[in-house]
Amino acid sequence: MNASVTAIGATRNGRPPAVISPVDEIVADLRAGRMVILVDEEDRENEGDIVIAADHVTPEAINFMARHARGLICLTLSREMCERLQLPPMVSRNGAKHSTAFTVSIEAAEGVTTGISAADRARTVQAAVARNAVAADLVQPGHIFPLQAVDGGVLMRAGHTEAGCDLAAMAGCSPASVI
Repeated sequence: MNASVTAIGATRNGRPPAVISPVDEIVADLRAGRMVILVDEEDRENEGDIVIAADHVTPEAINFMARHARGLICLTLSREMCERLQLPPMVSRNGAKHSTAFTVSIEAAEGVTTGISAADRARTVQAAVARNAVAADLVQPGHIFPLQAVDGGVLMRAGHTEAGCDLAAMAGCSPASVI
């Protein structure tokens, strides 16, 4: 894991961890379906993101993120997954400070109502990361915002997007996370 992105493991016995957790503990937490907080450097975004491996996402996890983190619900995906799902970039020229690679927003093609509920957003993530997922499984626009990781992960870009994909893969899950 790149020094510019660190992760804090899940709470244990109702208490937050006293120190930043080692990568192997973070990977074990993600493998077990627990959320972690990923923190970057002060001179970058200087923020923490709640992260769960996309394979383990539930409506309860989405609801927790929406209520407590209060940010945009994003799905980190590898370039390969974005290509397979035919997800083009959201903009033709990315002028964002950290070059966050948003794709078009997505919704599951089936099994959702309005798309905004926690259950609908969890269903959309599940549809996108299914082993046999194809572009027809999704529609645009939607209420989930995919982020395309750069090839090489955190070794090439020290972002939450790449760390989410790298850590999920290290946990034996799809190289995708919800942040």
